[in-house]
Amino acid sequence: MPRHDLPDLAARNGVDAPPVLHARFSIGDVVRHRLFDFRGVIFDVDPVFANSDEWYDSIPAAIRPEKDQPFYHLLAENAESSYVAYVSQQNLIVDDSDEPVDHPAIPGLFTGFTDGRYQLRANHRH
Repeated sequence: MPRHDLPDLAARNGVDAPPVLHARFSIGDVVRHRLFDFRGVIFDVDPVFANSDEWYDSIPAAIRPEKDQPFYHLLAENAESSYVAYVSQQNLIVDDSDEPVDHPAIPGLFTGFTDGRYQLRANHRH
């Protein structure tokens, strides 16, 4: 996990450093995929890509996201099924339907659904 003070330290020492990217979404937010027809609730966030190279390479090059951005773990749903998805920040948008997500794992991780987002169960907080 990158340390958020590294760019400042690097700048003070005259070294170029990549900008720190901040997560646009939070655990419990309901989001929609920008390109594909599915939506989900975020249950974990990686500050940068943290999946396998095989998974990454399986994404068609024309739509493959950069690795140096937040990636989100979603309890996802589409018209046919529920599943877990791993999605880059650039491919997510806010779901403004104000509808709950229908995924069987939600009751184990979250409590109520209020104002378009889920509240994480206390026993799962870090």
